[in-house]
Amino acid sequence: MPCLNISANVSLEGVDTSSILSEATSTVAKIIGKPEAYVMIVLKGSVPISFGGTEQPAAYGELVSIGGLSPDVNKKLSAAISSILETKLSVPKSRFFLKFYDTKAHQSQEHAQCLHALHQN
Repeated sequence: MPCLNISANVSLEGVDTSSILSEATSTVAKIIGKPEAYVMIVLKGSVPISFGGTEQPAAYGELVSIGGLSPDVNKKLSAAISSILETKLSVPKSRFFLKFYDTKAHQSQEHAQCLHALHQN
């Protein structure tokens, strides 16, 4: 399950977050080649962020996926997500950083089993 977690230092008040989540979901699914049903997007606004010594609009993201990532895919994802943030949140592409984690299936399964066990109590 690909999970994209984005933090931005801009307010989300009055912003159509549903359109951002929807567009990011379809973009990640299409580029990675996974069904939208497995993609999770987390968007947080008003997070204190300083980038390049200023607090001008900026964002930081982390994308975790079980497979599907490569240097070419990562480049496409960075371009597409930064374009969404620039259009919808006015965060310049030059002030967005995206970190990628290509994890192994067994690591996520162990974590999911642990979470499942916690919710059984």
